[in-house]
Amino acid sequence: MTTLDRDQPAAAPAGRAPRERMLAGLAVTERRLHVAGVSTTVLEAGDGPPLVLLHGGIECGGAYWAPVISRLAESHRLVVPDVPGLGESEPLARLDEATFADWLGSLARSTCEQRPTLVAHSLLGTLATRFAARRADLLARLVVYAAPGVGHYRMPLAFRVVAIRYGLRPTERNNERFERWALFDLDRTRARDPDWFAAFDSYVLSRAVVPHVKRTMRQLIRAGTKQVPDSELRQIQVPTDLLWGRHDRMTPLSLGEDASARLGRPLQVIDDAGHVPHIEQPEAFVRALLAAPEARSGR
Repeated sequence: MTTLDRDQPAAAPAGRAPRERMLAGLAVTERRLHVAGVSTTVLEAGDGPPLVLLHGGIECGGAYWAPVISRLAESHRLVVPDVPGLGESEPLARLDEATFADWLGSLARSTCEQRPTLVAHSLLGTLATRFAARRADLLARLVVYAAPGVGHYRMPLAFRVVAIRYGLRPTERNNERFERWALFDLDRTRARDPDWFAAFDSYVLSRAVVPHVKRTMRQLIRAGTKQVPDSELRQIQVPTDLLWGRHDRMTPLSLGEDASARLGRPLQVIDDAGHVPHIEQPEAFVRALLAAPEARSGR
């Protein structure tokens, strides 16, 4: 069951909290819903076939989709949740495959009048593939976006060191080290919109020190880096695409290429981008996402 607690515009002046600055100027509505018993913050925008944007393993939750929200809302109704324990959503006692599936199924049923396209990034892309294998009846299309679980994933050792250091001490310096792994060109991306990027950094760091956010991130890393067996991936009955940044160092493109070849799923590659093309190359990301016939027809 889903109930409405809050309904307000997300636009805000520059002096407001960093999350509000990230969303300033966007025609979005923010609601707090009870989804599978969890108080969940959801952004909604646009009109048309439903498109659920599921963030990856990042403390700020769905707000980091801001660079592509306006463009995607021109043709779709967007549902952009904060997964339990991240962003502004309350935590679960444990975030694992089963609790995630219960939550996502409830979200889809309560926010989408027709089956949505699900775009699932990074660690949550792994959990979303397992969900799609079991609950294809709730989805129209799946886009697996730089998800480590579609193949045999080994976290690069140097990145592991950076991630552990950031997890222990989420300082500005350690955050920048992390971002230089996530982005192909951090300096160029930051320079394109310095105010937005400063708000993004500030919000991520403010959430990274919260105990339940730290706990959720640890649980998500454990669940999201596990390989999904090919037998399970082949059970997915809805149209499924893979989407990757060409220069992804966190989840290398070779993982996506191998999965595409093994499973016969189309792969869209975005140039001049690392692990988060929707932030580095938002226009190219939107073009790639909408390129498939299923997306254009709203199926």
